[in-house]
Amino acid sequence: MRRLSTALAALLLAGAGLVTATGAIASEPAGGGATDASDCRVGWGSRPRSHPDSEYHPLTDIRTGRHRCFDRMVFDVHTSHGHPIGYHVGYVDQLYQDGSGDVVTVAGGALLEIRVAAPSHDPETGGPRYPGRAGHPLPGVDLTGYPAFREARLVGSFEGDTMVGLGLKGRLPFRVFQTGNHVVVDVAHSWHTFR
Repeated sequence: MRRLSTALAALLLAGAGLVTATGAIASEPAGGGATDASDCRVGWGSRPRSHPDSEYHPLTDIRTGRHRCFDRMVFDVHTSHGHPIGYHVGYVDQLYQDGSGDVVTVAGGALLEIRVAAPSHDPETGGPRYPGRAGHPLPGVDLTGYPAFREARLVGSFEGDTMVGLGLKGRLPFRVFQTGNHVVVDVAHSWHTFR
């Protein structure tokens, strides 16, 4: 029964054009998809989102994708399907690196702080799992042409949390959710489509 539920969920996501069969993010070309802005109307906002429960498994990758109504960032965590992954996402004026207190500058008109309860190293061996370096752009992430995203930098990984600074074109509505072993952050392209 569990396999059937998992298969149905995967088919629904794939049918919605959000996830490919391999779990990768499906990107739409700029301007692609339906043209009716009413399809984008959902009840997102700009208040912080949190999920405190977590089992602390290592972060393995951070990926992005463009969709018709929003830009997406996905945090891949090495955990069994469905185990809780903690997170806290909210707008801030500045980003401070945990431990050192150093300011990390990220380009954009608004700054979203994303904390995921998944260290960038293996908690048991101490070896690296995610190759990002504190204060630097995310490896393998190119945000050229994204409507909402401007820049993304790894702020650091400290005491079980990995923090990313996501620069946006402005303070836009967003949502956060966990699906399987992924934490997903979607940021709307604009406010007017959500009214």
